[in-house]
Amino acid sequence: MNLAPEYKARLDKALEHSGQRSTKQREHIFSVLLEKRDHPTADEVYARAKSDMPTISLATVYNCLETLVETSLIRQVNFEREPTRYCPNLTQHAHFYCRESGEIVDIELSDEAIETLMKALPKGFSARHIDIAYDGKCNGCHD
Repeated sequence: MNLAPEYKARLDKALEHSGQRSTKQREHIFSVLLEKRDHPTADEVYARAKSDMPTISLATVYNCLETLVETSLIRQVNFEREPTRYCPNLTQHAHFYCRESGEIVDIELSDEAIETLMKALPKGFSARHIDIAYDGKCNGCHD
């Protein structure tokens, strides 16, 4: 699995900025996340990564995911009592979590919606990021 040149450049720049270097494992894990943007758990990333890199360990996958989060290349997505999932979509968006199927879907937020949410903050407060999660049932799970 090869990382597209624009993503390789983004990875290299982010890692260099944080004083780290790119490795085959980091590139591979980043490409796994970009290939299928379905918010996988670390175990799911590990299973996908092993198919093209059989020698990779679960510990290496966790370390790579942690590095990618620290360098702001991916985000962690958490739902109560569920395993942490990983999202490479860095645009301002919300997540919809279907309790029935376990599917997580990105919900794009308009600039106007973001602006309205930022204006709702108390005076003197500022936010770097807004984290919105919907919890319910998707179309496929409704009766």
